[in-house]
Amino acid sequence: MTDDDRRTRSGEIGPTERLAMNRTGSFDWDLDTGTIDVDEAGLLVFGLEPGEFDGRPTSLLRRLDPPERARLDAVVRAAITSGETSYTAQFRIDGDDGTPQWTHVQARILRTPDRRAHRIVGVVRDTTAEVTHSAFVLDLEKRREVQTSIVERTTQALSRAVTVDDVTAAMTGPGGLARLGADGLALGLVENGSLNIIALSGESLDALNDFRARRLDRGLPLAETVLSGRPRFASAFRTLGRDFPELAPYIDRLKFTSACYLPLVAQARSLGGMALFYRRHSAFNADERNLLLGLAAIVAQSLQRAILFDEERELATGLQETMLPRRIPVISGGEIAVRYHAAWSGRQVGGDWYDVISLPRGRVGIVVGDVQGHDTHAAAIMGQLRIALRAYAGEGHAPSTVLARASRFLAELDTNRFATCTYAQVDLGTGTVRAVRAGHLGPLIRHTDGRVGQPKLRGGLPLGLATVFGDEEFPETRLDLVPGETLVLCTDGLVEQPGSDIQVGLDALSEAVSGGPPEAEALADHLSEQLWERWGAGDDVALLVLRRSPDPGTPRAPRIHQYIHQADPQGLSDARAAVGQALRDWNMTDLADDAELLTGELLVNVLLHTEGGAVLTLEVLPEPVRRVRLSVQDRSSAWPRRRTPGEAATSGRGLMLLDALASRWGVEPRGEGKAVWCEIGPVQTGAAAGAGAVAGSPGPGQGPGPGAGLDPGE
Repeated sequence: MTDDDRRTRSGEIGPTERLAMNRTGSFDWDLDTGTIDVDEAGLLVFGLEPGEFDGRPTSLLRRLDPPERARLDAVVRAAITSGETSYTAQFRIDGDDGTPQWTHVQARILRTPDRRAHRIVGVVRDTTAEVTHSAFVLDLEKRREVQTSIVERTTQALSRAVTVDDVTAAMTGPGGLARLGADGLALGLVENGSLNIIALSGESLDALNDFRARRLDRGLPLAETVLSGRPRFASAFRTLGRDFPELAPYIDRLKFTSACYLPLVAQARSLGGMALFYRRHSAFNADERNLLLGLAAIVAQSLQRAILFDEERELATGLQETMLPRRIPVISGGEIAVRYHAAWSGRQVGGDWYDVISLPRGRVGIVVGDVQGHDTHAAAIMGQLRIALRAYAGEGHAPSTVLARASRFLAELDTNRFATCTYAQVDLGTGTVRAVRAGHLGPLIRHTDGRVGQPKLRGGLPLGLATVFGDEEFPETRLDLVPGETLVLCTDGLVEQPGSDIQVGLDALSEAVSGGPPEAEALADHLSEQLWERWGAGDDVALLVLRRSPDPGTPRAPRIHQYIHQADPQGLSDARAAVGQALRDWNMTDLADDAELLTGELLVNVLLHTEGGAVLTLEVLPEPVRRVRLSVQDRSSAWPRRRTPGEAATSGRGLMLLDALASRWGVEPRGEGKAVWCEIGPVQTGAAAGAGAVAGSPGPGQGPGPGAGLDPGE
């Protein structure tokens, strides 16, 4: 009697029995004889009865599929030939009923002193339960990873949503349904006893457009969910037609197999409902239901924040609209466009403003400013300051006086706030602009040839601070707008980019103004799109664009106007080139060279001997005699005088050129300054010449009279 038999009779379980009970057996494979000895437990693992095994390895493996058998043979052969002392392998054996069984082999290779393998001993074990459990765990982990990913991606997308539109865009935009793990979405909000569907996304869901707005009742599953506050999970989507007859006609058009309807509740307030649709069949197990309820909570919280933001923004927008002018007056001789853009963040209310004020004698006042701060207090101060500044301007005060009084007004409000602004009085008839600024950005001027200048406006302290520090000086700067030129005023929100120097923004603004359309409205839209959205809209923006109406003349008598700034030497060369090109375009090439030369002489005289820029006008005089007229206007009241230059003199020959090249020339008073003009072309004679002469203007070969010349003050 063996020890195992004795233990069995005594009720004890030996090692062999313990291994067999765990479906673990052993084998001894004699490589020299090609036979293998397998115990009963091992044969059971291979699916064999002891009486049907003949001791051959091929008989042991007859239940293995050929691919599995080949893979096992390759493992054993590689271990033997490589000189290893052990190997492991796992393979599948299908039972008689086709049920797969996973088997694990762990063996040791016994070798002779010369390293020749002659015997393999090992154990074989049924690992089906372990593999099945491992596959279950892997599947569970995979499903949990998917669920975690859905929650994380949805939370991340909604965390950036500020408005209700942002929430719907995050859920219905690119990747929205994939984030939710669904094939279709319907989102509804409760408003005044109605359920309004604000978002539908997914193929075939346009069939529900008939239900976008309707009274909140139990006729539809989403409304029923909102009223009851309980979710509804429909594993068989088509069965919903029985419970909701109104939905039944649409069931066949909706290509889904399952759906869930979730209430959206935040802080005990029912906001609406969300429906998710699936093309694959879903039984909605406990984990899936918990996931969907969690998603509904995330969406509800995002919607609650967005609804509150939209309500505050609507209130703030109404306040802002009452602070800004309701309409812009119609002006004669030009066009004005204004824009106000609130920052994306915050309550969409701030201290930026613009205004257009009708003034006596056909002038117009324009102002753009910014009160310190970005809140309702700043908006309230802005409203008061705007009205005060409008009143001071309407009384006819000079620009410097208007800002001085506005600064005093702001200081007396005792708000501890200051404001910056640029104010200008514009006479569109003459193009004269008188501008002042208080700690604010200066204007830009777009010239008729597309170039953009940044005039240097002398400035004072910000309003309010100027009074506190006792310095209410706001020096005026005179600018000139020739017909077709554009003045651009804005607040710093249009040019400031976080982390960059403001000059970078000013250069970008200049480039955008230069490359934009000429019309005021179109240019204002262009700047809004190019810059306000480019900088991220982190600050409010007030923008005002004023364009003086162009004066192209007529096809038979065209004209051009151009302003040349005193500090812009390149402008002189550009003006000469513009004159020559214009005459060539007008088929008057024979006069181009003389006109370019005289343009240079007239402009150099102004730029050297006066304190401002010059306005150049070139026009073709009406027939019968086709001539051109050059006129250069400046701000100096000193008239030119004739000089007799010596041989070595470097100036004083301007009149000699005029006499030699011009058929007529003269000087005319123009407001605060004068205009020196000349005509080039055939000389008029007889009555035509007399009728065309200007009082005080010399005829051919004549100067403007004694004491007149082109070098004032010399």
